[in-house]
Amino acid sequence: MSISQEPKLSCIVVDDEPMALNLIESYVQKTPFLDLKGKCSSAIQALKILNTEQIDLIFLDIQMPDLTGIELSKTLGKTTRVIFTTAFDSYALQGYKVDALDYLLKPFNYTEFLLAANKALSWFKLVSTATDTTTTPPKKYLFVKSEYKQVKLEINDILYFEGLKDYIKIYLVSQSKPVLTLKSLKALEQELPSNFMRIHRSFIISLDKIDEIERSQVIISGKRITVSEGYKEAFLNYISDNSIQS
Repeated sequence: MSISQEPKLSCIVVDDEPMALNLIESYVQKTPFLDLKGKCSSAIQALKILNTEQIDLIFLDIQMPDLTGIELSKTLGKTTRVIFTTAFDSYALQGYKVDALDYLLKPFNYTEFLLAANKALSWFKLVSTATDTTTTPPKKYLFVKSEYKQVKLEINDILYFEGLKDYIKIYLVSQSKPVLTLKSLKALEQELPSNFMRIHRSFIISLDKIDEIERSQVIISGKRITVSEGYKEAFLNYISDNSIQS
């Protein structure tokens, strides 16, 4: 969410029905505080946007092939919220179990849509105010869903993350086999403490675990990872700020 006098929520619309997708798109475009970043006909398409864009809000259909809206919502970071849009009221309980902001039952009109969107705006304003006035203690653990269970990982045990399409491999100090989880790097990046940095489209590293830096590569536990051009300036600034000058 952008911080300004007139905040805007970045959002996407996800629905496998073209008519519903176009209708919700038109509702978003006439709502001043919503900034449409894309419309997707599947949850898989949405993951690609979520991996590259900061998205505040998703208007998300539930019953879709390959990956349902409920399943997609479980991969999101805490700063991305969902308003479900569905023709089936039987999904309402599931929607609230994954902490959806609201639940719109098709067919819905613009007034109903606007009420839900305003609820989202109020939530983001509240969170923004709370973030400005409170200090969050350093995070020691990270919970990720892997093989139908929540795995607790110590932050200090993490070497780096590698993004593979819709999945992430998490490499650890304590074990040779990486932990695999269904999540986007973009969503994960929002949950990590400041000692982690994205240095490549496919890699987030623990800055504390860097063994060597050689030209445009970092070496962590024997793994060479290239620092890509889009992330090089921030990385070099970090190195410069943390170097001892001779």
